[in-house]
Amino acid sequence: MADNVTRRDVLKTAAATGAALAVPRMVFAESAPVMKIGVIGCGGRGSGAVADHLAANPTAVLHAMADVFPDRLAGSHDNLKKALKDRIKVADDMKFTGFDAYKKLLKTDVDLVILATPPGFRPWHLEAAVDAGKHIFMEKPVAVDGYGIQKVIEASEKAKAKGLGIVAGTQRRHDLAYNEVIKRVHDGQIGDIVEMSCYWNQGGLWMNPRQPNWSDMEWQLRNWLYFTWLSGDHIVEQHIHNIDVCLWAKGSHPVKATALGGRQTRVDPAYGHIYDHFAVEYTFADGSRMHSYCRQQDGTPSNVSERINGTKGVATSEDFGNVPIQIMGSNPFKWESSRKRPNPYMLEHLDLYNSIVAGKPLNEGRQVAESTMTAILGRLAAYSGQEITWEQAMATKRTMPEDWSFGHLPVPAVALPGSYKVE
Repeated sequence: MADNVTRRDVLKTAAATGAALAVPRMVFAESAPVMKIGVIGCGGRGSGAVADHLAANPTAVLHAMADVFPDRLAGSHDNLKKALKDRIKVADDMKFTGFDAYKKLLKTDVDLVILATPPGFRPWHLEAAVDAGKHIFMEKPVAVDGYGIQKVIEASEKAKAKGLGIVAGTQRRHDLAYNEVIKRVHDGQIGDIVEMSCYWNQGGLWMNPRQPNWSDMEWQLRNWLYFTWLSGDHIVEQHIHNIDVCLWAKGSHPVKATALGGRQTRVDPAYGHIYDHFAVEYTFADGSRMHSYCRQQDGTPSNVSERINGTKGVATSEDFGNVPIQIMGSNPFKWESSRKRPNPYMLEHLDLYNSIVAGKPLNEGRQVAESTMTAILGRLAAYSGQEITWEQAMATKRTMPEDWSFGHLPVPAVALPGSYKVE
């Protein structure tokens, strides 16, 4: 995931998602009023989500923006304006910066808000958005510890009671090819699931060298991937996608995990204190297992895929990759590459919009909370070197600093298995 969005990125996203509007899943109201959108978090993913939503929702305009950093907001606005022109209608008094920018945006008349800050902030931003009565698209993951997960679940239940929509950035759940395969899995075409494997193995990602005028807080925010309180570590921030597919297929979450992990290639303090590889064995209540592998190490081959083994067959998938999305066994199925497969990053916004128009808002809060919690469970097992249960992980304390301001913020030591304690 790129840290900075460019005009080329936005144009590419807008063109690709705009072309997908021909899919017959729309239930657009013929004379729907203009929907005002706000975005909280103006990095690459936040800007991309704006473009995706505007492509999916013909009634929408971007009305308000919020970010901790003025330069990030300005850069995002300029690129979006160049790419999407009159769909970007953000007046100067609708641009908010600072740690309290989200509160100011939520006091405006936006109808729907996109939450795309670093994940550590998500529980508080979600809670505030629900209290403000806004429909919500929130990027994954949605928390970094058990404390945050519980806040997300509570806010999601409150949103359901208030009739507010929540869709999460687990876009595979809206991908046509994935849906074809998972439907067949749920219909029993591979039998009972006995084992699952999922992977997100790739090279390293971006890093912004620390500048002399940056405080500890600013340095960590501008390099949020590398600090557990902000990203949850890459097993949570990135590998959640593959974990989520397996939980979707299984229909439940694991009850415990054991894991290995470490930090071999990104050892410089510039990369914070997270690991660069994990291998986790999850156990479900029925005794079945899921094996999870992820790494961010330069010079290594990529593998972003899932494999679901059943008593009658196997389902495999790779997101727009070389491994076919298919079922092998007594009920074979293969998604043919010639079939139209609209961009799922757009479809998740389209599905949210359609559900709001239909008066039956989607609410994906609990399911993405459980997928996020599963990734956190794996991280805790690797950090500690211990078998960790779901209940232990859910009981973990808040890691988010109490003081949201620029200043001194020590970096925790790299977690050492055998010494790291799960509190």
